[in-house]
Amino acid sequence: MDCHDRNENYFKNTIFNRLLLDKHDLYDTAALTELPIADSKADFIMINGTGIVYEIKSDLDNFSRLESQIADYYKAFTYVYLVVGKEQYKKAKEILKETKVGIYVLCEKGNLLCRKKAGYHNKGLSYDTIAQILRKREYENILLHHFGKLPQVNQFQYYRECVSWLKRINILTLQREMLHCLKQRTLLTIEEKIPYELKYYAYFTKENRNDCEMIQKFWGRKLEV
Repeated sequence: MDCHDRNENYFKNTIFNRLLLDKHDLYDTAALTELPIADSKADFIMINGTGIVYEIKSDLDNFSRLESQIADYYKAFTYVYLVVGKEQYKKAKEILKETKVGIYVLCEKGNLLCRKKAGYHNKGLSYDTIAQILRKREYENILLHHFGKLPQVNQFQYYRECVSWLKRINILTLQREMLHCLKQRTLLTIEEKIPYELKYYAYFTKENRNDCEMIQKFWGRKLEV
């Protein structure tokens, strides 16, 4: 496949297969895609003990928003990788040389090469951003765990008061509990028979996640065309 034909979904499928399926167990590792974080959306997130954000820049993408995207990701996560095509690597290396952001290069044969390992960075963590990521039931369960009760205020003040209570929890503890919540949202398995090219889609398609027969029929028709 020509490098210019490799769109964002190709990158995501490769990350899913090479970094998750090949190196981790789906029973212990979860993945998310397009998660809103502050003013950005994370292309791909993998959670296994720690949470890692993967920002994708194909050879057709520019880096105009990269700085603000990375700053947003560090508001909730402590490890960030940039995944680029080989033509973007030199530029990425220069831009990120003074940062903790790691770099993966997607090679022509579909392999992912780690050219820079991500470092731990927790200085940007934000209570407000973490609270925005959590769903109502999730942050309520966290508050019940820590305080044994929920705020007794009217509905207009409720969310603000919940965030105020969350800010009384150590932010690294809160981040760890956020990761646990995100992992529980998405932790599942996929059938072994699903073709490599469709494993990413099988995992993230909620309506037919484990419908192996349907996906096999679709793949078979595609090959016949």
